[in-house]
Amino acid sequence: MSGGTGAGTGTGAGAETGSGAVGSGSGAVGSRSVGIVLVSHSAAVAAAVAELARGLAGGGDLAPILPAGGTPDGGLGTSSELISGAAKGVDQGAGVAILVDLGSAVLTVKALLAEGDELPDGSRLVDAPFVEGAVAALVTASAGGDLDAVAAAASEAYDYRKE
Repeated sequence: MSGGTGAGTGTGAGAETGSGAVGSGSGAVGSRSVGIVLVSHSAAVAAAVAELARGLAGGGDLAPILPAGGTPDGGLGTSSELISGAAKGVDQGAGVAILVDLGSAVLTVKALLAEGDELPDGSRLVDAPFVEGAVAALVTASAGGDLDAVAAAASEAYDYRKE
């Protein structure tokens, strides 16, 4: 499946792919950590949330995390190609947690999951707040959590209250 949804103008690069995943991913589980992909309609937003999560996760040996934001031409929207590339870039065989920002990103990821061969085995769309969920997911994955634990930690971020 190729192409994307959304259009518009904007700036920024799409997802880093391949070996560009930050973090060696060895964490507490040896050489296999859950990978994390952050899907946003904006390349700048996805990259900034990934950078924030890395900074707040405390450094050290972090699980791999990549942004998959915007369209390949730098516009606003989502791209199946960028999402798939980022998922392959963070995959170490322990699963890939995919967090999204808005509605059509959900639809794009669900379509990729339905295809069956566009994303690595063990890829999962995680229902979580984008920023808080990304931080919780990275901390948990870096501590050696499996995909279920990473998804649960990210989803539990809905319970964080700011009052």
